Amino acid sequence: MSVLSPPRPGASRRVLEDRPIRNPDASSPTVMTRRAWWLVVANFLLPGSAQILAGNRRLGRVGIIATLLMWAVIVLTVVGALLARTLLASVVASWWTLTIVQVLLWVYAALWLVLTVDTLRLAHLRGVPGRKRAAVVVVALVLALVPGAGAVYAAQSVVGPLRSGLSIFASGPSVPPSDGYYNILLLGADSGEGRDSMRFDSISVVSVNATSGAVTIFGIPRDLRHAPFSEGPMQELYPDGFDGHPDSSCGWTSGINQLMNAVETCREDRGASLYPDAVSQNSSPAVEATKDAAEGILGIDVPYHVFIDMHGFADLVDALGGVEITVKERLPKGGGPSYSGQPAEDWAIGWIEEGTQRMDGDTAQWYARSRYTTSDWDRMRRQRELQTAILAQATPSTVLTRFSEVVAAGKNLVQTDVPDSLLPFLVDLAVKAKDQDVQDLELTPKGAGIDPEDVSADDWVRVRTLVDGLLHPPSPTPAPES
Repeated sequence: MSVLSPPRPGASRRVLEDRPIRNPDASSPTVMTRRAWWLVVANFLLPGSAQILAGNRRLGRVGIIATLLMWAVIVLTVVGALLARTLLASVVASWWTLTIVQVLLWVYAALWLVLTVDTLRLAHLRGVPGRKRAAVVVVALVLALVPGAGAVYAAQSVVGPLRSGLSIFASGPSVPPSDGYYNILLLGADSGEGRDSMRFDSISVVSVNATSGAVTIFGIPRDLRHAPFSEGPMQELYPDGFDGHPDSSCGWTSGINQLMNAVETCREDRGASLYPDAVSQNSSPAVEATKDAAEGILGIDVPYHVFIDMHGFADLVDALGGVEITVKERLPKGGGPSYSGQPAEDWAIGWIEEGTQRMDGDTAQWYARSRYTTSDWDRMRRQRELQTAILAQATPSTVLTRFSEVVAAGKNLVQTDVPDSLLPFLVDLAVKAKDQDVQDLELTPKGAGIDPEDVSADDWVRVRTLVDGLLHPPSPTPAPES
């Protein structure tokens, strides 16, 4: 009975070296052609495998390990997006993380190109007949272009803009939700045509339920008078509100828009003594005073703000591919009449017609601004319609396909003090909010039943009651058991 002897050292290597894929019969065009195709396909399916089979095994191992790591990252990202969005967003919402990812994507794209060129070298194309040789080269380059271009695109058009977009957010820790909600003051500022200064044209508070993601928007008229302040420097100076106080004669405009005068325009120190930490926290005294007023009006804490110019708003609409709105009445575009009673037909530079239409950024901006043939309250309603439509139409697929444009438009935000540490939670809540209707309450005669130009103490009590009812609706009483 014979006993099998163990293979001699180096025997397995010699077997591998003797295989046709590594040492082919170079005199046979058929063998060389088949071998070239095998190497090209292997390089595409598993970059580095061609080198393991026929070339530098060390380079091959680098390619295989890099590819497996890349697939592992992709799988973990997909799993995180489905099961752990907050954790994924926490990892992504870091400038350093995004920088490392961007560099690695560029390196991987370069590695794939190196492996493809090396694969063509290993194919010994001189032994492949002419037309077949050209086909091998073309297919190899095309197959390399797909993943390589994908890595470059991800680095340049996804990771790059996202990393750049993080710069608009403040740094530091976030505050916990207030009574179950993240409340953000949203200010629309218009420094466009016909304006000689920046001012708040759209004032609202967006409340996001910290558990369900449900969104409620409270519209505050810019001409709302006698607004009370929450506890702070403005309440100490103006316990009965700024409107009607002797200081309110300074500056321009009226109502809540006067707050920019109260803290900046009419004070020598531009409000630095009232809100000394405002600038360092990505805010301003005028914004902080408006926060205090919003808190006093609504009876809720408003720790954050987003301040956007209308031109940035137009860019965002264009980045999303437009926004669909049903126009209820014909509206003029333009800066308004040059004299009292001038017909809109004489000064309008265009018209927004009635009916459902998909607006570009310019049209949406005029839809939000137009007020000379309607009231400010109608304009508030239209602004809220646009906000709601943008939230509804900014689907994940739309944002992903237009990612770089959306991020670039987002950078036109004038300022925000929302910290980057809060982004993971807001991303998770935004996904939940997509399946829910947006509630809104306008502080107008048709909305909250108040006249913004004549508000009493009882009106503020009613407003806060309405706000509390929307944010904390009573639980339904269970039906008695029969």
